[in-house]
Amino acid sequence: MPDLGADPDEPTTRELAKAFDRPDRVLEAPGVRAEIVEFGPLAVARTTHDPGWRWSTHVKPVVGTDRCEARHVGYLLSGRMGVELRDGRLLEIGPGCVFDIPPGHDGWTMGDEAMVSIDWTGGLEWLLPAQGERTLAAILFTDIVGSTVHAERVGDRRWRAILSAHDDAVRQLIAMGHGREITTTGDGFLAVFDGPARAIRTAHLIRERVAAMGLEVRQAVHVGEVELAGGDVRGLAVHEAARILGAASPGEILVSTVTRALAAGSGYTWVSRGSHELKGFAGRYELFAVADGDRGDQSRA
Repeated sequence: MPDLGADPDEPTTRELAKAFDRPDRVLEAPGVRAEIVEFGPLAVARTTHDPGWRWSTHVKPVVGTDRCEARHVGYLLSGRMGVELRDGRLLEIGPGCVFDIPPGHDGWTMGDEAMVSIDWTGGLEWLLPAQGERTLAAILFTDIVGSTVHAERVGDRRWRAILSAHDDAVRQLIAMGHGREITTTGDGFLAVFDGPARAIRTAHLIRERVAAMGLEVRQAVHVGEVELAGGDVRGLAVHEAARILGAASPGEILVSTVTRALAAGSGYTWVSRGSHELKGFAGRYELFAVADGDRGDQSRA
């Protein structure tokens, strides 16, 4: 008799192997077809991009965002892939390469051969129309202090290596804090979390990790209602958070009054930084710095 209480995700009660020729779902847009197999929350896609295909030409009208806002981690089986990142960098990816393409990019098939890839991350959501979802989120902005000075001191090549190590570290810490990376800002990040304690805890860890690299960051956390659409986040709260970041001193984690109130009970100590005018917003905002060395109640964060 079958065990009716069995966990459907246990190996004994779910499929352990699936074929792309019999996918769980198929997504299509002009010039591209994705065959997707699913294992619980994991979706793996085999995607075929026709010669002449380009995201900004063929998928943008379907999705409705300016750039592809999905992160793609995968393996290129055949063909060649061209990628333009948000910061203007161009990549050419050939067959046999494993890739990790951040959100905010354009992509296209290079040459006359179809491009076929296997995607472990991003294979499902990138072909779906962006659906606006309004939710309350903790917004984290980070920014490297004196990035131009650092680049001039160490040279472009060394600075690119340092910046790459910084980006890898911050991405890892955002993921560890159950946050969602939205975009990079050249020398910083925008991410959202489901609560302020997680965002502040992540900010502390970022500050410590990048300090070991000889870098200093300023950071801001603000809680407000945002609209999540595809891989993007929109709303006045995002602009408020950016203005709060502009008021932060080097090494400081600066938060708004509402963030402080919602993080009450998390064990953080606050230092008032007085009231500030935020460009483009009426009235004055009282801002608070999280006390240096204060990590709050880690069991709550």
